[in-house]
Amino acid sequence: MLVLVVDSSTPAVTAALVEVSADGVAPRASRCTVDARAHGELLAPQVEAVLAAAGARPADLAAIVAGLGPGPFTGLRVGLVTAATMGQVLGVPTYGVCSLDGLGQPAAAGQPAAAGQPAGAGEAVLVASDARRREVYWAVYDGAGRRVAGPEVAAPALVAERARELAVTVAVGDGAHRYAEVLGLPVRDEPRYPDPLALAGLAASRIRAGGPGEALTPLYLRRPDAVAATGHKPVLR
Repeated sequence: MLVLVVDSSTPAVTAALVEVSADGVAPRASRCTVDARAHGELLAPQVEAVLAAAGARPADLAAIVAGLGPGPFTGLRVGLVTAATMGQVLGVPTYGVCSLDGLGQPAAAGQPAAAGQPAGAGEAVLVASDARRREVYWAVYDGAGRRVAGPEVAAPALVAERARELAVTVAVGDGAHRYAEVLGLPVRDEPRYPDPLALAGLAASRIRAGGPGEALTPLYLRRPDAVAATGHKPVLR
């Protein structure tokens, strides 16, 4: 089954095509451009590009997977609206995955097992993406890639305290790079942004089962800057 994956929760605008089968998830084509201010301009052309690279048409898609965030309001909304609209027009199911999981799972897979521990029993990994306002979106994953804390948004100093409590030994993600000194952890170069293959893998069981599509509910974690007025001030007294 040919599946489109999109993620716009970070400065990396990502579109990919993967093949989901009984044997696993295989990449077909992928495009990723890092530009925090051009999600709306970049995503649709990248979807067209991956379809063309794979010699496929939108009608060939069996499902769409979207990163749900957490992420800044405007950028995240671009990916979710794109995925939801395509799903509705094409009549295919859409599935959502926490975008931080697309970092945590591959990071855990690349984490060596601690001494005396079996394979897949590596140490805890902190995933942090830049939330702006001097904060990060974060979560912690165990050696098997299971999320054991988060997702949450907080100042890096508070995240550093939680990481120590959870015995985290390494960090990944663009937020971890940005605030490495405050977090006080070794930071891996990769993964830095959500991996579309990992996002597809996290939704693969639902895709294979032909499960019903899901509402793509964004993980904003905080209120947008602009809110509707709740009342009117009197002009005259």
